[in-house]
Amino acid sequence: MNGCKAVVVILAMMASSASIVSARAQQREGSGAKAARPPSTNESLMSDCPMHAEHVKAQQAPEHAQGVDKRGDQAMGFSHVKTTHHFILSADGGVIQVTADSAADADSLKSIRQHLKHIAGAFTAGDFNIPGFVHGRTPPGVPEMKAAGDAITYTYREIDGGAQVVIATKQPKVLAAIHDFLRFQIEDHRTGDAVVVK
Repeated sequence: MNGCKAVVVILAMMASSASIVSARAQQREGSGAKAARPPSTNESLMSDCPMHAEHVKAQQAPEHAQGVDKRGDQAMGFSHVKTTHHFILSADGGVIQVTADSAADADSLKSIRQHLKHIAGAFTAGDFNIPGFVHGRTPPGVPEMKAAGDAITYTYREIDGGAQVVIATKQPKVLAAIHDFLRFQIEDHRTGDAVVVK
């Protein structure tokens, strides 16, 4: 019995000591003084790296790119592997262009033309849901393009092997939004197109 009492007394003393330590730590935190926790070797190396943010982005990029490709194929109705996208900036807007990689690929050609015809109509109506779905977020420039309404024209054109949507405006602020949108498409679809007007 005495042994049990001794154990209880020791446990009570330990609990009391722990609560005193905890109270003192809270007081230090409240006064702005924090106990310094030495960073781990990995944390120190990462935080000292001037390219840390770029490394994190690069690690996430493959997953994002795969998602864009998968959702793009679903939304567009044709495979990104069998087709080529281009986003071209122009002095009055730009062009979204898609072509089939093979002249014999009639299915892709048909789907490209259907999709871009739909895109021209949707964008004209202020509906940018497909780019939002494909990219997993609202692309830059979209809010301004929606607000611009009929200050932007979206013209569907058939070309050899595919189709285009020609985007045009006469308003400088709207033009900047169109260019932001197209630059984002170039980056997220990894097309390698020029990000400046040529």
